[in-house]
Amino acid sequence: MTLSTAQLESRVREYMDACTSGDADAIASHMSADAVHYFPPDMYDGPWRGGRYIAERWAEAVRAGRSAWTVDALAIDVDRRVAVSEWTHFKRAADVVLRGTEWYEFDGDGLITEIRAYYASPQDKSRSHLALGGFDYPGRGYPASAD
Repeated sequence: MTLSTAQLESRVREYMDACTSGDADAIASHMSADAVHYFPPDMYDGPWRGGRYIAERWAEAVRAGRSAWTVDALAIDVDRRVAVSEWTHFKRAADVVLRGTEWYEFDGDGLITEIRAYYASPQDKSRSHLALGGFDYPGRGYPASAD
């Protein structure tokens, strides 16, 4: 299937709207069965694995924390089947506003296979290695040093 920029944009926006709705079935409909959602270390006991599991966790966030999300900006590379969004997460029960960005990867049908979340927050000075928890950087060919 040939995907368009509009289809990938629609997928991201509809996924975020589904998250805000708290409807696990609607959320899962945007994910592949084996999707993975990565987070910074020690956040949300991530990475979350499986489209259904991801959907249930975000549905619970809406029930427990009255969470809501907006998509504030999007960049899409349809040839690589990737998108990057800048978003705002309103944790209304805690009166917290969290901003960040996510890298999305899609399968040939346009379902989300991977989300890598990066949060706008102060650097954790107690850590010497700041990276996504559970993400296989060496296996993906990311550099291990500047040399």
